[in-house]
Amino acid sequence: MDRLLGAADSALRTLFARPHAARPCPVVPADETELSDDERRHSASLMRVNHVGEICAQALYTAQALATPDPALRRHFTRAAAEETDHLAWTAERLAQLGDRPSLLNPLWYAGAFALGLVAGRLGDPVSLGFVVETEKQVEAHLQSHLERLPAGDHASRAIVAQMKDDEAMHAAQALQAGAVELPALAKAMMRAAAKIMTGTAHYV
Repeated sequence: MDRLLGAADSALRTLFARPHAARPCPVVPADETELSDDERRHSASLMRVNHVGEICAQALYTAQALATPDPALRRHFTRAAAEETDHLAWTAERLAQLGDRPSLLNPLWYAGAFALGLVAGRLGDPVSLGFVVETEKQVEAHLQSHLERLPAGDHASRAIVAQMKDDEAMHAAQALQAGAVELPALAKAMMRAAAKIMTGTAHYV
């Protein structure tokens, strides 16, 4: 019951509370961001997608922590979720700076990601960790594409995305060290398809 209440509390805080980062937001010293209206809207759309990704990360790690019977692995997932809170706070703050809003479908994204995390967790810890590895690899590639698509002058957003990319690579490496197994090609393809639907929708809604 305590773990269920903790999962519910995590969901409410992720969706409705203001996140607080443990680390300062990444910046590029002496590089001021100056954007046209079109560039600002473009940056905001990309950062909204990244914010949705962090909503999903909270849901996935919370569900996987709930599903595992291993206390050490539960602490691993909980720690990863706390580290991802930095990303959630940074992207939320950057969206506000750009004068835009988060996705209106965040509760839906959270619920879907939580369900996926529970399924992965119920398939066993090695598979659950493998799900983390593949998720983080796909997110890392996605963030690299955003670095290529963000306006060259949007130094603030680019600094955040670059740090997020490094952190996701670290989480994938940690999951591998913890005993992850590689997922089947079909599972990877299904994950890419689901992510494409989510990112395409969140870009606008």
